[in-house]
Amino acid sequence: MSKYANKAFWVDTADRVIATTAQSAVAVLTAGTTSLIDVDFAQAAGVAGLAGLVSLLTSIAFRDGAQSPAEAPRHADA
Repeated sequence: MSKYANKAFWVDTADRVIATTAQSAVAVLTAGTTSLIDVDFAQAAGVAGLAGLVSLLTSIAFRDGAQSPAEAPRHADA
Protein backbone atom coordinates (compact mmCIF):
# COMPACT_ATOMS: atom_id res chain seq x y z
CA MET A 1 0.00 0.00 0.00
CA SER A 2 1.30 3.43 -0.91
CA LYS A 3 1.95 5.86 1.91
CA TYR A 4 -0.25 8.37 0.07
CA ALA A 5 -3.29 6.14 0.59
CA ASN A 6 -2.62 5.95 4.33
CA LYS A 7 -4.71 8.30 6.49
CA ALA A 8 -2.04 8.30 9.22
CA PHE A 9 0.50 9.67 6.73
CA TRP A 10 -1.71 12.67 5.95
CA VAL A 11 -2.54 13.28 9.62
CA ASP A 12 1.17 13.22 10.52
CA THR A 13 2.02 15.42 7.53
CA ALA A 14 -0.63 17.97 8.49
CA ASP A 15 0.69 17.99 12.05
CA ARG A 16 4.25 18.70 10.82
CA VAL A 17 3.06 21.42 8.41
CA ILE A 18 1.05 23.20 11.11
CA ALA A 19 3.90 23.00 13.62
CA THR A 20 6.49 24.25 11.11
CA THR A 21 4.25 27.11 9.99
CA ALA A 22 3.56 28.20 13.57
CA GLN A 23 7.22 27.99 14.57
CA SER A 24 8.27 30.05 11.55
CA ALA A 25 5.62 32.67 12.25
CA VAL A 26 6.76 33.03 15.86
CA ALA A 27 10.40 33.29 14.76
CA VAL A 28 9.68 36.01 12.21
CA LEU A 29 7.33 37.92 14.50
CA THR A 30 9.83 38.04 17.34
CA ALA A 31 13.08 38.56 15.43
CA GLY A 32 14.32 42.12 15.47
CA THR A 33 11.08 43.82 16.50
CA THR A 34 10.68 46.08 19.48
CA SER A 35 6.89 46.39 19.49
CA LEU A 36 3.77 44.94 17.91
CA ILE A 37 3.49 48.03 15.71
CA ASP A 38 6.85 47.27 14.06
CA VAL A 39 5.81 43.78 12.89
CA ASP A 40 5.35 43.27 9.15
CA PHE A 41 2.51 40.76 9.26
CA ALA A 42 2.44 40.23 5.49
CA GLN A 43 6.12 39.26 5.50
CA ALA A 44 5.62 37.00 8.52
CA ALA A 45 2.69 35.26 6.83
CA GLY A 46 4.72 34.79 3.64
CA VAL A 47 7.71 33.29 5.42
CA ALA A 48 5.52 31.02 7.57
CA GLY A 49 3.52 29.89 4.54
CA LEU A 50 6.66 29.09 2.58
CA ALA A 51 8.06 27.09 5.51
CA GLY A 52 4.80 25.14 5.71
CA LEU A 53 4.90 24.42 1.98
CA VAL A 54 8.49 23.19 2.20
CA SER A 55 7.49 20.92 5.09
CA LEU A 56 4.63 19.49 3.03
CA LEU A 57 6.80 18.90 -0.02
CA THR A 58 9.52 17.30 2.12
CA SER A 59 6.99 14.85 3.58
CA ILE A 60 5.69 13.96 0.13
CA ALA A 61 9.18 13.60 -1.38
CA PHE A 62 10.31 10.77 0.92
CA ARG A 63 9.80 7.28 -0.40
CA ASP A 64 7.72 4.67 1.40
CA GLY A 65 9.21 3.82 4.78
CA ALA A 66 11.73 6.69 4.87
CA GLN A 67 11.39 8.78 8.01
CA SER A 68 14.00 11.44 7.30
CA PRO A 69 16.27 12.62 4.47
CA ALA A 70 19.09 10.52 5.94
CA GLU A 71 16.94 7.38 5.63
CA ALA A 72 15.66 8.13 2.12
CA PRO A 73 17.14 5.96 -0.64
CA ARG A 74 19.81 7.60 -2.77
CA HIS A 75 19.54 7.69 -6.56
CA ALA A 76 22.24 5.72 -8.36
CA ASP A 77 23.12 8.70 -10.58
CA ALA A 78 23.47 11.17 -7.67
